[in-house]
Amino acid sequence: MREQESVAWVESPLQMLCAVEAHHAGLLGDRTLVVPRAGLRPLAATRRELARLALPEGLELVKPQERMPRRLNAVGDAFSGRVQLRWITSRTGRVVIVDDGLATIRLLELLSARPAKPLLRARAAPSAWRGTLGLLAALRLRAAAGRGALSVFTALPVPGELADAVRQAGVDLAGHDFGWLSAQPLSVPGPAERTVVLGTSLIRNGLVHRERYLRWLAELAEREPLAYFPHRREDPVDLALIRERPGITVHAAGVPAELTLRGLSAGQRVLSLPSTAISSLRVLLSPRGVAVEPVHVPDDWWTSRAAPSLRSHLQMFSGAPS
Repeated sequence: MREQESVAWVESPLQMLCAVEAHHAGLLGDRTLVVPRAGLRPLAATRRELARLALPEGLELVKPQERMPRRLNAVGDAFSGRVQLRWITSRTGRVVIVDDGLATIRLLELLSARPAKPLLRARAAPSAWRGTLGLLAALRLRAAAGRGALSVFTALPVPGELADAVRQAGVDLAGHDFGWLSAQPLSVPGPAERTVVLGTSLIRNGLVHRERYLRWLAELAEREPLAYFPHRREDPVDLALIRERPGITVHAAGVPAELTLRGLSAGQRVLSLPSTAISSLRVLLSPRGVAVEPVHVPDDWWTSRAAPSLRSHLQMFSGAPS
């Protein structure tokens, strides 16, 4: 019998890690080629880190490519115009969509909406063409769901009502707990500091005031040393300012926190503004006695670009109190 080969196109470190987990869970067949998009340093760094581990049998991390493969069995960014165009211009077989941060929750909301809505990012202001492309992509995925050929593979805690609606739409909603990564031996210890802070993209996205965030970090560092792990999209200027703060050690950016923080031990803690990493790190670190604590964003931190609905959405799915 011929082996089933799948192709996964990934454009972020989390997508790459979750594509490996999807293969490990058996969603992608006997052989999987994970193809990273070229030109993204965080992806290259994640590929190197993953290659040091015992990859699941049948999985290959191929060299980064500029061009998207013609055949796509698994992706992370369902809101990518390039991905959507590929879906509607080629024959679509089984489709597996892996985690891509909070965008996964928005995707589930749109897939279960009636009538069909375009697959567009939150806060997007699309052109007529982009809206049409998003609607055609939504219809293509709904058709795949109707024939039992669409899976969403996520480590996020999907609310029960939303999970029911998604499954009623025909989508196979598959949860996971990073089973493959959890089984990998630790080769590098975690940082020595008791408190680890995860960086955020909320400042660069214009949703949180920079000075308030930096003041909070400085006050925290006055009480104890901090290990700071930047978000891959943090502004280099902001990171330079953080490095200047006494008591803060800034680590290299890019590799997913799920990989870099596996070595934390009992008594340490992780602090983070709203982020999907809160959910995944709890799965990985709670059994080790490591606390993963969401940081509530005070009202005066938010900018005018952060609508109340967006604030609520971010804090709801990060586990932070609203």
